[in-house]
Amino acid sequence: MTTAAPDDQQDTAGQNQSAPAKREVLLVAHTGVHENLSLAAEAASKLKDGGIDVRVMATADPAPVARHEILGRFRRFGHTREAATGVEMVLVLGGDGTFLRAADIAHSADVPVLGINMGHIGFLAEWEQESLQEAIDRVIARDYRVEDRMTLSITARDMDGRVLGTGWALNECSVENLNRQGVLDTILEVDERPVSSFGCDGVLVSTPTGSTAYGFSAGGPILWPELDAILVVPSNAHALFSRPLVVSPNSSVAVETNPSTSPATAVMDGFRQIHMPPGARVEIRRGPQPVRWVRLDQAPFTDRLVHKFRLPVTGWRGPRH
Repeated sequence: MTTAAPDDQQDTAGQNQSAPAKREVLLVAHTGVHENLSLAAEAASKLKDGGIDVRVMATADPAPVARHEILGRFRRFGHTREAATGVEMVLVLGGDGTFLRAADIAHSADVPVLGINMGHIGFLAEWEQESLQEAIDRVIARDYRVEDRMTLSITARDMDGRVLGTGWALNECSVENLNRQGVLDTILEVDERPVSSFGCDGVLVSTPTGSTAYGFSAGGPILWPELDAILVVPSNAHALFSRPLVVSPNSSVAVETNPSTSPATAVMDGFRQIHMPPGARVEIRRGPQPVRWVRLDQAPFTDRLVHKFRLPVTGWRGPRH
């Protein structure tokens, strides 16, 4: 989620005494868009001129990066933990999908991640494309800070309790029905106690960061970044009680499927999946390791919400001091 760490836990890069003498950044760009390649090349060149070594990773076909006259000069990596091991940060140029894939690598190496939006809404990005040059200058000058964002830890089990798979999520874990011709029969559990059973398309379990994503589209509330909580949103549930729930960050949430229902899948951040046969169960708790999130300014979340969703605020007069 977007939870800011307390002041005594925030890491201001310019004051980080453990920063290595050699600085290096992993640059992640959505290479399917030609303009992104050009901007990535500008960013890489500017970082190099500022004394920072650059690694480059593509989120899709690596050929455009390898062939590029500028990006092709830098070391290239695939989607592996080694790509971010030892770097100062992961710098992402792209939309939310590119950011989430880059955050997967940053999380595995426990390094900060900074997003510059090249997509549409780009709620996960810190700044927009037009501010790219200033953002690079701030990175070179170590003029940024790092906050911790809450994550989720996910374990899926079969009917006999055997582990089917484990994973984590920054945005959400979505338990989704694989049979589009019927509903998924589920039982929702919180803190090892049953809450309600219903047929549905699925159930979303989200962090506050993910509350502006799939959970919001499914009818859930937006949670402010400073809030530590877990959001539960049934998707198209056939039940009288199927409202979104906001539970403690220390709670455990589980979704069980009926043995006679269709198979399902647990999807984490839209691209990591665990198959769930009928009768399976997915257990979700707060993750032990947060995502380290680079912040460049002090703008309140309210401003970001209004800007990203283009909310009407005409006529606002504000408080009288």
